[in-house]
Amino acid sequence: QVQLVESGGGLVQAGGSLRLSCVASGRTFSNIAMGWFRQAPGKEREFVAGINWSGTITNYAGSVKGRLTISRDNAKNTVSLQMKSLKPEDTAVYYCAASQDSYVRDFSAGYAHWGQGTQVTVSS
Repeated sequence: QVQLVESGGGLVQAGGSLRLSCVASGRTFSNIAMGWFRQAPGKEREFVAGINWSGTITNYAGSVKGRLTISRDNAKNTVSLQMKSLKPEDTAVYYCAASQDSYVRDFSAGYAHWGQGTQVTVSS
């Protein structure tokens, strides 16, 4: 079992930046892929970014490519999402997710463990 706790959400103006963090505990973190998803009101949860176990492979949704960067620190059991040039359409609850293996996937069914989520609100 993996427990995930997100932090770093908040209110920011359009064009601003935020950094989300997710700390994992409960099992070996360094050999599993991690991801970030988001869910806006009235919409389905969508993939944002994923990273493989070593941090050498990343994948991004087209809508965030070039603005958001996923990274991980296996020594600290942490995965982060650096967000810049934020837009109002980035407003959502952001969820950290842990896979059961080392492969990066861009769909929610590929992840077995989820955090509680952190709210990101971008004002225009």
